[in-house]
Amino acid sequence: MKEKYSPMMMQYLKIKEENKDSIVMFRLGDFYEMFFDDAILVSKALDLALTGKNAGAKERVPMCGVPYHSVSGYIQRLIDLGHKVAIVEQLSEPGKKALLKEGLSKLLLQEQLWMIH
Repeated sequence: MKEKYSPMMMQYLKIKEENKDSIVMFRLGDFYEMFFDDAILVSKALDLALTGKNAGAKERVPMCGVPYHSVSGYIQRLIDLGHKVAIVEQLSEPGKKALLKEGLSKLLLQEQLWMIH
């Protein structure tokens, strides 16, 4: 039986399902966050703290994150290690009661690194 997650985590899982071969960096406020196996992989690869997020399930979901203003360096390091990175940006105004709209804005490969500011 599939676990029930929060609407935000369901958005993430849908995008991750469509980008299984990429690390999905999901923009939430001032951070790009990674969850589940991506969080575990990135926390080890970049020596980041692995934490957890309450996402509607019994157990906290593994999570790590990086500040949006310094994401380019982290992306470059992941690409240098041979990973693909998918960037998901917020498309609607944060702070509203309604669920934020998210969209995959960039898929970054070793051959191309788009600077994000």
